[in-house]
Amino acid sequence: MNDVYTDTIAALATAPGEGAISVVRVSGPQSLMIADRIFSGKGAPPSQQPANSFKHGFVSGADGVADEVILLLYHAPHSYTREEAIEIQGHGGSAAAQRILRAVLDAGARLAEPGEFTKRAFLSGRIDLLQAEAVIDLIRARTDRAAQSALEQLSGTLSLSFGHLYDTTLALAADLETTLDFSEDELPESVTNDIEAKLKQLESEFKTLLSSWHEGHLLREGALVVIAGKPNAGKSTLLNALLGKDRAIVTSLPGTTRDTIEEQMVINGFPVRLTDTAGLRESTCEIETAGIRRTRDTLSHAELVIYLIDGSAPRDPYDSDQLTALHKKSVITAVSKSDLINNDTYQPSAPDQSVIYISAIKNDGITELKRQIIAKLGIHEGAHHQATISERHRRLLISAHKDILESTLLLSRSTPEPALAASRLRLALETLGEATGRIYHEELLNNIFARFCIGK
Repeated sequence: MNDVYTDTIAALATAPGEGAISVVRVSGPQSLMIADRIFSGKGAPPSQQPANSFKHGFVSGADGVADEVILLLYHAPHSYTREEAIEIQGHGGSAAAQRILRAVLDAGARLAEPGEFTKRAFLSGRIDLLQAEAVIDLIRARTDRAAQSALEQLSGTLSLSFGHLYDTTLALAADLETTLDFSEDELPESVTNDIEAKLKQLESEFKTLLSSWHEGHLLREGALVVIAGKPNAGKSTLLNALLGKDRAIVTSLPGTTRDTIEEQMVINGFPVRLTDTAGLRESTCEIETAGIRRTRDTLSHAELVIYLIDGSAPRDPYDSDQLTALHKKSVITAVSKSDLINNDTYQPSAPDQSVIYISAIKNDGITELKRQIIAKLGIHEGAHHQATISERHRRLLISAHKDILESTLLLSRSTPEPALAASRLRLALETLGEATGRIYHEELLNNIFARFCIGK
């Protein structure tokens, strides 16, 4: 992973627009020489200054002085990329930042590609691929809980877990390879039994790590929670009550909502994609029918459905039919307008269906509804903020786990097949290596770092 770059890259590391400062980041072998060309200030030129120091002065380009700046100097390997690097802090604003960047590019740097700084940090061995992915997770984190999980991964917590799986698999593969030097009658049965037992323990550790995917998925993507029910059941009013603002139009006319409305909210540190939908009913209106189709499509992707029943209206078998159709989904049955109920208490149609009574207008039952959302999503309140695997990690773990299982089966046969079992473990090692970046190819890196912004 010690790829040596001969070119020097630069990019604006702060968001465009007005702000207190802008930061232009430069990394590569020509960084200090570029600083000598464009920077003027008191004392020796930047290339002769000590590492990890800063200087006040001016950056100049072809058009004269670009800005008054602070120049930060990093000597290899004590930088983010382990290369020679500088950071130029100038005044905020698009014009000043672009003038500094243009001066740097004219002096010999090239514009960095998305994520190239972090890619160089990975290729230099400063961080592994799991930690590199944590950088983009941290940038995109929408809640404190997601940010803390990303920081845990960036600190190497997840790398240690994958490293343990890799080292254990490697040791078992080596043990199996050793047994191939013995004939079947020379090898004590206890040897293969011991390896088989260790493989079964390894399988359990794979399952433990895989179990963190659900939480990681919710933190990164947000849970899709869909509010559904008949027209005029109070879906839009409930959306507004959960959000704490008037987002959806509310009228007494059935069918006001003709399309899905999605908004973000945070419950217990987890982002939730809360979606209001068109009311479910039989309709001959072409526009309303299109909205109902979209509702059903949204329901098919929902991780949780809040099915709303109008508590002020006579009970309708249609609601029971819709709940039956949703039996494969995680559902909270909510009876709305609880302050206006004038019919028999609604009873769930299935033993595992929970029913909650709410009045969105009076904000009654909203706190309990949020608590049930957390419970139904499988989120543990007050849980430790831990690093969690992503979808990429999950796919690789499942593949490696499958090879571990196959290796165990090959050893547990009446006539063990250690050679085939060892080959399966080698496949598992390759897969685990791809997760951490011990094994990588250019397409993999391009797919990962293309998600980054320029300057990171």
